[in-house]
Amino acid sequence: MSGPEEPREHTDFRSEMSYGDYLGLDTLLGAQQPRTANHNELLFIVQHQTTELWLKLAIHELTAARGRIAADDLGPAFKMLARVKQVMGQLIQAWDVLSTLTPSEYSDFRGALGRSSGFQSYQYRAVEFLLGNKDASRIEPHRHRTDLSAALEQVLREPSLYDEALRALGRAGFSVPPDRLERDWTQPYEASDSVRAAWLAVYRDPEAHWQLYELAEKLVDLEDAFRQWRFRHVTTVERVIGAKSGTGGTAGVRYLRRVLEVRLFPELWDLRTEL
Repeated sequence: MSGPEEPREHTDFRSEMSYGDYLGLDTLLGAQQPRTANHNELLFIVQHQTTELWLKLAIHELTAARGRIAADDLGPAFKMLARVKQVMGQLIQAWDVLSTLTPSEYSDFRGALGRSSGFQSYQYRAVEFLLGNKDASRIEPHRHRTDLSAALEQVLREPSLYDEALRALGRAGFSVPPDRLERDWTQPYEASDSVRAAWLAVYRDPEAHWQLYELAEKLVDLEDAFRQWRFRHVTTVERVIGAKSGTGGTAGVRYLRRVLEVRLFPELWDLRTEL
């Protein structure tokens, strides 16, 4: 008596969607177009293209999480923020691959980049705006594309993730100043003693305010990972180009070090001193 027949792999995709069709691999894998014959340029392109794919997912999750927080539906927001933290982990590890590029290898094809630079990543700017690091001048490199500048203008004008977290804190009955609940969202957030006191009350009785406590910790997790990504960026750039200016006209490592000083959710870090 024979046993059940083993399933057979499906191999005829003349009239059906294949794996490559679903993922659009012809387009995706055809998007790497080195401008020189240098062997190492493909690494540089793949590194930055995959970064942009991860940033696309981060924007998707951060936008959705912000909406959930605004609706006081915090459970799903926690999952989304945890996912973005893991995305940052992927981005941090990716620097290990790029750091295999030596200064001499990079200098052989760096001129082919012209004025293009990661500084001009509109998706990175969207992530920064969503996290509250607002600066309208960062839209300028995208003015030649009205679709991109309009999208960034919209994110600039909307409340950030942290703005919505503070509104949730206020709706829960904590004393959040009115000028932190409604303000000009295009301006960067400034720390408030009253907001710190409100978060401090949450942390002093986490069981009574568990969801807000969890929200705060998810935000700290996210900023922690974001800082690590930026730090690895600085280290890798210094390793590859030293103190040279960036191709996009920035001060290179000096500019990136200044960016490291930006704090996204300041009260959540300050309150730790008082606990």
